[in-house]
Amino acid sequence: MIVRIKGVIAEKKDNAVVLAVGGIFYEILVPSSVAQRIDSACDNEGVVVLVIHHYLQIGPSTAAPVMIGFLNELEKEFFLQFISVSGIGPKAAVKALNCSIADISAAIDASDSAFLKGLPGIGQQKAKDIIAKLQGKVSRFGLIPDTRIKITAAPASSVCEEALAVLQQLQYKKPEAEDMVRKAWDRTGGAATVEELLNAIYSVSRKS
Repeated sequence: MIVRIKGVIAEKKDNAVVLAVGGIFYEILVPSSVAQRIDSACDNEGVVVLVIHHYLQIGPSTAAPVMIGFLNELEKEFFLQFISVSGIGPKAAVKALNCSIADISAAIDASDSAFLKGLPGIGQQKAKDIIAKLQGKVSRFGLIPDTRIKITAAPASSVCEEALAVLQQLQYKKPEAEDMVRKAWDRTGGAATVEELLNAIYSVSRKS
């Protein structure tokens, strides 16, 4: 099972890139939300590392391997939750995720079916299905980085450490993430779970 691929982007297509790896060229499907940011994820030599969801697409007489790429594990995790909704397959999800995952998760959390049905291939009923299946489960993906940075150590607990790791995967700088975790910990009086702590952070980020 392929979980990551490191290579140079040789070609860009609609919802796909071709990655050159040691003389072999791999076509990897990517949602628009990933494609729009993929250049900034490349190093000075144009090399990018993509986190891969790899599966076999079974047809009447074929079994073709398909790879879908993301910039981090959290994007892949959101994608896997998205395709857990009945009737949404991997390729349909690639097309549907044409805006930021943060915006989509915020719409799910707010029961905003109007926003969701505006996604490619998602109609009114499918929007309702997404909300019914995922509401309350994807809040942490709605965290949107801001410019407030204060250097203050987060409380030393396993819950805080895990929340800090999630925020850093979401591209927050460590000092900023530590400040957010510390404030949320204080507000909740000591969150019992990582999900509770992240939800407390998310609720403030939506108001600011």
